[in-house]
Amino acid sequence: MSQVNFSSTSSVSFGELGPTTSLQLMFAQLQLELAETAKTQAMDKMDAIATAQDEQKLVSQLLNEARQAQADAKAGVGNDQAKTQTYELPKQDANGNVVYETVTETVPKGNNATFMSQEMVDYMDANGLAYDKTGNNHSHSADEWDVAITALESRLEELGTNTQQEMVYVQDYMGQYNSYLQGANTQIANANQTLTNLARGQ
Repeated sequence: MSQVNFSSTSSVSFGELGPTTSLQLMFAQLQLELAETAKTQAMDKMDAIATAQDEQKLVSQLLNEARQAQADAKAGVGNDQAKTQTYELPKQDANGNVVYETVTETVPKGNNATFMSQEMVDYMDANGLAYDKTGNNHSHSADEWDVAITALESRLEELGTNTQQEMVYVQDYMGQYNSYLQGANTQIANANQTLTNLARGQ
């Protein structure tokens, strides 16, 4: 997403007006404060969009990984020998603290199942995404992969929808920012014109 330069349209910055009794300048100061608020809100939304886009990349990567693992399971890739994977399994100790136990899982020779990576398991668990847990293990058959793939597809769609909504908010805040800034500049120009007329005795 391209960066937005919020200062490019400003002829006066927030806080430069200082104390004033001029109604026009007081209104201009209010407009500048509102512009600053809109700018802050837009920047916050842009940060949220950047974070969501990073997560979208991760989910896309995990989805491709899951689809490949399902295809390998269907094709029986590597089932001519036993397959082994070691991973960290979170558990609660007697005090309720989360501890990690190193677990080694083996898929016997002739079994078409493929393993879910530790990164995928961690992401799915952290975001409450469903995957097949009937065997209480990380190896999945082709059919069992359907659950994880469906969950990842839904998550990717959700992130895309949220990002589009955040972009709408950014455009709205940018519009507010430009409107308030224009209003402030108009009031300042009017105040200056008033002072000029007074100085000329008009």
